[in-house]
Amino acid sequence: EAGSGDDVGLDSEAANVSQKMEEIAQEFNGTTDKENDEIKLTMKGSNEFTMDIPSSMMFDEGEYSLNDPNAKRFLTKVAKILRSMTQEFDIEVAGHTGSNYQRGGGIPRDSWDLSALRSISVVKELIKNKIDPAMLKVSAFGSYRPKSDDAFENRRVELRFVSTSSKNGSMSEEENFFDRIEQ
Repeated sequence: EAGSGDDVGLDSEAANVSQKMEEIAQEFNGTTDKENDEIKLTMKGSNEFTMDIPSSMMFDEGEYSLNDPNAKRFLTKVAKILRSMTQEFDIEVAGHTGSNYQRGGGIPRDSWDLSALRSISVVKELIKNKIDPAMLKVSAFGSYRPKSDDAFENRRVELRFVSTSSKNGSMSEEENFFDRIEQ
């Protein structure tokens, strides 16, 4: 199964998008013969979900070029779904690595570079598929935001989708960051 979490409380179009993303994630999961490699979808509130993609499904070990035809097809399908929606999403593409290594000469030099370059590769592929660059954000965490103690599980690219039509969880115009800290 590709996903976890449920879509109770998601606004209807966000729920529709997450359901379609779940379907293509399951399809893409079927293209790999690698054990324990599976895209997972996680719902976060009424207007946000995250797609967690193991790096091994998209990139060769230690590489950042998006050469796998299945990975490109997958991102093409993600873009097609997003283009068909009337609702807009902000999309953060976050790269993660499993360990903090130094490679020496050349690019990528270390895990920061690798995580950033992988995020950039995914963003460029989405742009090639007519996703508005203003919707996209690149993040790189190297090995500094692990999801488990297993370095292999931490090698991933996350696509975080946040509906821009809902202000749920956003600060009101009268509120500021420090007001939230005091609560």
